[in-house]
Amino acid sequence: QVQLVESGGGLVQPGGSLRLSCAASGDIFRLYVMGWYRQAPGKQRELVADITSGGEINYADSVKGRFTISRDNAKRTVSLQMNSLKPEDTAVYYCNGALGPLRSWGQGTQVTVSS
Repeated sequence: QVQLVESGGGLVQPGGSLRLSCAASGDIFRLYVMGWYRQAPGKQRELVADITSGGEINYADSVKGRFTISRDNAKRTVSLQMNSLKPEDTAVYYCNGALGPLRSWGQGTQVTVSS
């Protein structure tokens, strides 16, 4: 299983941008479906975006046109560029790796959108 470490969260004003990064260990990172999930207080964890080993991308409707997911298999990283942030984007963001029955989660990074 890959080990995942997120970075890049913080406090930003509405309309601002943040970039989250997730660094992975493990030689088979390239085979994993990598995704970003988020969990707001009192709500269930939800998928934000994911990207397959072949580069197919899926976004939640709420972030389409604002967020961009990307991966670099050589560097074993996956990133989430978040633009036009809204207060409702406030949550803990988690990096996730999935390969068949295997699931790995990062520790989470807080994103707060507030004026």
